[in-house]
Amino acid sequence: MLSEGKEIVQKSPPFTAKSIFEKVPFRECHASTIVEARKGVFLVAFFAGTREGKRDVAIWLSRGNGTSWDAPERIAWDEEAPCWNPVLFRDERRRVHLFYKVGFSPEMWSGAHMVSENGGIDWSESHLLPAGLIGPTKNKPITMSNGEVICGSSVESYKAWACWVEIVSGRDWRNWKKFGPICYKGAEEGVIQPSIIELSKGRLRMFMRSTQRIGRICMADSNDYGRTWSRPSVTCLPNPNSGIDAVKLRSGRIVIVYNDSKSARTPLSVSVSNDGGKTWRKMLDLETEFAEFSYPSVIESSDGDIHIVYTWKRRRIKHALLRSENLDFK
Repeated sequence: MLSEGKEIVQKSPPFTAKSIFEKVPFRECHASTIVEARKGVFLVAFFAGTREGKRDVAIWLSRGNGTSWDAPERIAWDEEAPCWNPVLFRDERRRVHLFYKVGFSPEMWSGAHMVSENGGIDWSESHLLPAGLIGPTKNKPITMSNGEVICGSSVESYKAWACWVEIVSGRDWRNWKKFGPICYKGAEEGVIQPSIIELSKGRLRMFMRSTQRIGRICMADSNDYGRTWSRPSVTCLPNPNSGIDAVKLRSGRIVIVYNDSKSARTPLSVSVSNDGGKTWRKMLDLETEFAEFSYPSVIESSDGDIHIVYTWKRRRIKHALLRSENLDFK
């Protein structure tokens, strides 16, 4: 078992990492998300502007092949309020979905949604989700084995946090159902921004960001395709009240990206589990400098490599490429 996440399996990190842009017309950026829109074609979205929560904050998107990237373009904004937390997702029909939030604070969010039929080149008009639905809060949805799409959602009210799931079905994506809340034992000891994986048919596990009063990544389980959930429990992995993300690889292993600290958004680390998330082995650190490296998004690409994007000091979005042949999963 890990640990407290202090064991480094490989001293020479088997990855490359670089910013997806250099010169841009905004001061700060945050909350990136990545999807493989077509084989070998990747999209990265994030929010950017003067500062998080300012009116000029919009959703920006860059397109690339995993090693080089086009200059980011502004693709979604609101004239009156800031935009937040974009999430990219490719469905079974190869359409790319962009979810994001609009409002002056998380307590005031409305969910928004756009679709691309051609791999992120052109986008539909943005429309708001029905009141009470915001879509995935931070992390990518997954298509479950029954064909439904499940989104990990959450609510940050004045003093209480809780997770929810939103499940959508049908070719037109109009059939939405919401299940929850998924609450930690105390209302002021909350969990948000779940990352969901399917262990086997109908058996789901979510990993959640927590408040610093908890100080660890939490998890909860469902055995009925997300309709009901266990009460969250703590894992051995620390969490400083910062975003995480996880992905189930085709091998069945789970990779999680997180801040290996209870108090700081550094280091930014990668761990692997061979038993569905019960125990973890730390593989490597992406960043170790004392600064903010946060809000990772992780996917496994069609060729088996692992792609991670994350916030670099609020000034850049970095992309890390972990080649599958160089990774030690033992």
